[in-house]
Amino acid sequence: MTIFDEAKASLATVRDLLRFAVSRCNEAGLAFGHGSLNAYDEAAYLVLHTLRLPLDTLDPFLDARLTQSELDAVVDILRQRVERRIPAAYLTHEAWLGDFRFYVDERVIVPRSFIAELLREQLSPWVADPGDVGHALDMCTGSGCLAILMAHAFPNAAVDAADISPDALEVARRNVGDYGLADRVNLIQSNLFANLGGRQYDLIVSNPPYVDAEAMRGLPDEYRHEPQLALASGDEGLDAVREILRDAGQHLAPEGLLVVEIGHNRDALEHAFPDLEFTWLDVSAGDEYVFLLRRDQLP
Repeated sequence: MTIFDEAKASLATVRDLLRFAVSRCNEAGLAFGHGSLNAYDEAAYLVLHTLRLPLDTLDPFLDARLTQSELDAVVDILRQRVERRIPAAYLTHEAWLGDFRFYVDERVIVPRSFIAELLREQLSPWVADPGDVGHALDMCTGSGCLAILMAHAFPNAAVDAADISPDALEVARRNVGDYGLADRVNLIQSNLFANLGGRQYDLIVSNPPYVDAEAMRGLPDEYRHEPQLALASGDEGLDAVREILRDAGQHLAPEGLLVVEIGHNRDALEHAFPDLEFTWLDVSAGDEYVFLLRRDQLP
């Protein structure tokens, strides 16, 4: 009998399950970063989601006793998280950016872009009037999350959402439909700018692949469930960004802006492009992860 079988036979309350889940996550040395940052938050999320309880309301239910079927369901999802190290978002098929919920599965990376924070502020002060953004592009859209956030942030914008992966675009199509934005968000299969023709944009945002070769070799098992195509970007992690910087100027309107997330690659990027005057935007993790360039600063 495994410890998970014992749990089904002996645990009774939400409090019991929460304690059990935290213990198993810590014992297994799980890696976090796909929505939760620690074992407690991850455990609370999985327990509440599986029991169909409000995700922001735990205390009133702590001493509630579970039916056997409820207990079995929670223990089974915890077993998958611990034994197979599947990110919680793939087990629940949902990920959150602020108040926005997105469907996800293993065809896309789990949404976690710092650009989402900037879009909540409508890229102020860099975008003076959100209503003036008429055409926008989310490059490497994945699940479509940033394209959807742009459509909400810039009410007059027609948004193109481009990705090389047809599987990712199927997930994006589901999310675009869930938000009723099929008339404003246009999904395009494209290897970066290759299939965008002569389209020009007032704003381009991108959370492209940016994990370097060394970091790819050291990724925790959780991250290996995500599409490698959406993570790996050459020896330095700059392959995709180099192409974006090379071609973005051709697709920006004269006053257009380019906003790109690059992970931990600020030093490498500035070394590779010493003549570009990057503006590094403040996000919750600091000012090293997202840069901005104006059209007139690009090649």
